Amino acid sequence: MSIENAYRILFLGALIWFSILLLITLFRAIIGPRVTDRILSINMICTMVIACTCILAYFLNESYLFDVALLYALISFITVLILSATYIPKNPTRGKFDRQKGSAVTTAADAGAEYGKEGAEE
Repeated sequence: MSIENAYRILFLGALIWFSILLLITLFRAIIGPRVTDRILSINMICTMVIACTCILAYFLNESYLFDVALLYALISFITVLILSATYIPKNPTRGKFDRQKGSAVTTAADAGAEYGKEGAEE
């Protein structure tokens, strides 16, 4: 067995393994009980597709596929940012910096009380 055949078997095994993991992650994205589970599953699917594209680029000796993988990584990153900003609700109990004099840390009760005051004023 030559080294080229060993690499061919390794790359094909990795691609098969990634495709199995992609199906499992897709199943998790569909049944995920929370939005955050679905967003993380989508991010994981994109990461595995990038890895498969890089393996195929090396396996087929096509350098342009590395560029495709890089562009896909950028699009994937922006997609996850937009989905996170859109679907993950803002936490009203999270305190902002310098709410109290000189203190950057506020408790959840203080932040909740201030949030209630803001809602009553409007």
